Amino acid sequence: MAKRAKQLPQDRGSILFDVVFEDGSRASNRRVPMEILGGLDGDQPARDLVEQQEAEIAEKAGRAPRGIQSLTRTSKPEPKPVRE
Repeated sequence: MAKRAKQLPQDRGSILFDVVFEDGSRASNRRVPMEILGGLDGDQPARDLVEQQEAEIAEKAGRAPRGIQSLTRTSKPEPKPVRE
């Protein structure tokens, strides 16, 4: 019987973004599906989605939506040290 080769993990799921709004407030870890990213647009589809999410949140809260000043990908956490 042949051994089955171990597969590499597939890139699925979401990318996390940190958002800084024009009023100086910050929202961390805004989740954006990986499928809409990539291509020639780069992270522009993520900006559009976060703006849409912010409009929905503002509508539910009864306030005006905040403008986005900057949108950056959240850095990957450092791996935890292995105990000996």
